[in-house]
Amino acid sequence: MGLWDWLTDMKTRTPVAILVRVSTKKQETDRQISELRLVATSRDWEVVEVVEEAGVSGSSDERPGLERILELAQAKKIKKVMVHEVSRVARKNSIAHHFLEDLHDAGVSLYWHSQGIETLLANGKVSPAAAIMFALLSEMARYENEERRERILSGLEEARRKGVKLGRPKGSGLAPGDLAKKHPKVVKYLESGDHSLREIGRLAGVSAMTVKRVKEDIAA
Repeated sequence: MGLWDWLTDMKTRTPVAILVRVSTKKQETDRQISELRLVATSRDWEVVEVVEEAGVSGSSDERPGLERILELAQAKKIKKVMVHEVSRVARKNSIAHHFLEDLHDAGVSLYWHSQGIETLLANGKVSPAAAIMFALLSEMARYENEERRERILSGLEEARRKGVKLGRPKGSGLAPGDLAKKHPKVVKYLESGDHSLREIGRLAGVSAMTVKRVKEDIAA
């Protein structure tokens, strides 16, 4: 293939971005990336960027990966976003749906590999079937996350009942003020005085207990 043919081929191929996320830094993203690259090649899509989020919870409001994807979409550098499954976008309905709306506003379609579905039709309109499936899978991801959290809490409670000592070893805790520095959003909402601890937790993507600890840290 000559240079001109290569340049022409590049112009006609659909530019896409791959988004992968794992909740702990010990997990690997290689499998997600390799499988999505194979799909892109088979469909004649050009992967212009791979955006990785490692050690990021799907329930967190702090999602640099999603922000980067939206930057690419709004700059018209991509036409599709590829993820392995809907839960890789988010495990929180509000985050997932807002992200998808922003993508569609930019004319960008979301493709998820587990069901081989994408959200925009060839004419640029939203696929009703895909929209329903996305909503269902988003809700399932949220429910699975809550179930996992309840199992963890139940396990901790059982450990306490048996007398197992939990928590960090003595002397390994955060120094005064460190917790507040770690959660600037929580501090901002606490200083405004307009929200309850539970509301702040929801807005900042943390538990009400964490908000309480931050409040105590500020007062210390």
